[in-house]
Amino acid sequence: MGKIYGIGLMSGTSLDGIDGALVEISENNYQIIETISVNYTEEERRQLFNLCSIEKATNKMICSMNMYLGEKFAKTVNDLLKNSQFKAEDISFISSHGQTIYHIPKSNDNKYTVVSTLQIGDLSMIAEKTGIGVVGDFRTADMAAGGQGAPLTSFADKVLFYHETKYRAIQNIGGIGNVTYLPAKQSNENIIAFDTGPGNMMIDELVLRMSKGGQSYDENGNIARKGTVDDLLLNELMAEEYIRESPPKTTGREVFGKNFVDKLLQKYNHLSFEDLICTVTEFTAQSISFHYKKYLKQIDEVIIGGGGSYNGYLIERIQSNLKDVQVFTHEDFNVSSDFKEALAFVILGHYFLKGETNMIPTATGAKHDVLLGKIGVTNSNAFEKMLKVKEG
Repeated sequence: MGKIYGIGLMSGTSLDGIDGALVEISENNYQIIETISVNYTEEERRQLFNLCSIEKATNKMICSMNMYLGEKFAKTVNDLLKNSQFKAEDISFISSHGQTIYHIPKSNDNKYTVVSTLQIGDLSMIAEKTGIGVVGDFRTADMAAGGQGAPLTSFADKVLFYHETKYRAIQNIGGIGNVTYLPAKQSNENIIAFDTGPGNMMIDELVLRMSKGGQSYDENGNIARKGTVDDLLLNELMAEEYIRESPPKTTGREVFGKNFVDKLLQKYNHLSFEDLICTVTEFTAQSISFHYKKYLKQIDEVIIGGGGSYNGYLIERIQSNLKDVQVFTHEDFNVSSDFKEALAFVILGHYFLKGETNMIPTATGAKHDVLLGKIGVTNSNAFEKMLKVKEG
């Protein structure tokens, strides 16, 4: 097979912006050759937070922001191409995660509240504004087959990190933390994946509020490092229902987002800024180590990616809680923590267009293998280029 090129787009639960990666694909080798990050404006971020709120979201807002984000995703692609030596006609496909605004991995409320998910950022708008065919809306096919629609990147973790003899835990720390457990290939054990709980979400929300907007995250864990863990609060956090559930399981902003932080601050407003950040940082670290010790049979290496991999204090706390395990970051394996998820969606989109399974049932809980993705395309040339991906 000759080289083809795909572009991955990721906008995660942190709601901080869009990451784009232009990826060269040869056989099943994937190499990032150009990247872009576009921050949301404060107004855009506020609108997106409102969309994730049951109290503030409206049908009109959801409908409109779906198209608005589609156009913003398209502009991100076009700016990425301008920064590179590539043109739209050089690109075989775009693969977009979209922006999750609500996720219901399980439900027993009533017959009309079913397992479901919603990612916005219209595929047709992206295709029209770029001239490139788009793959997206990956989660729904998994849920239709009885899965929780996440974690999706477990498949990409398998492609990138599966090892013949080593047992690896691939930990992403974005807004939410999630792990893919890769037993050694030769063991023939099942790959599993699940969300470990909050990653940066609670830390970022508390920093933003308590700094009165002056900071949006705890750079390198410098605030947490000055604080002391409040054991009462930590024990209460570790007793949360989600932490005690068994995998497969997923969570999101609807559980550990703004409303959760509201309740925390009401009860623990006597704690200092530093002590609060230190405690919720420890919660992230311990929620990860708790799940590893309870559900993962053997671990030789932990490989951490996502924004949390740049929080030196958080990495120290994870290592401290996993004394006999080697802890690495994605960069130790020449994979960018910043753009790993954008790369992951190129991998998912590529396999989809080849007509090959791009998920792991034991990770998501689906009843069987399914093909994740939908196509958005608005011109015949782009459609033909997507079809040729299957030909190799």
